[in-house]
Amino acid sequence: MKLTVVIEWPKGSRERWEWKGGGFVRTLEGLAAPVNYGFLPGIVNPADGEEVDAVVLGPPLRARARSTARLTGLVRLADSDHKLVFTPDGGRYPEDEAALLAWFEPERGARLESADAAVRWLAELTRPT
Repeated sequence: MKLTVVIEWPKGSRERWEWKGGGFVRTLEGLAAPVNYGFLPGIVNPADGEEVDAVVLGPPLRARARSTARLTGLVRLADSDHKLVFTPDGGRYPEDEAALLAWFEPERGARLESADAAVRWLAELTRPT
């Protein structure tokens, strides 16, 4: 499944363009992002009331750009603020996967799950109520 991710924080950069109130706000983070970090427009995660967080593994992407990528996994977290994992080509990026999991505090219990798990979770979020 391919979806469009809006990139807020490029891999290797401390500069973050966070989506707030319909526009981007620039911040400078203490550490560089280990992966391209962004969100799926229009799909809200009930865990935090914000659009679903998404990461794109692979080479750095431009901030504020849209990237169409293949859904390849889900980072499941104990606090339910799960992250969707994408790759530009559907391939595996073991070094990026390891860096992504190490980025989360241990108490959040980050674990990488399959593309099927990601599709199921996304379907739950978009199911009409």
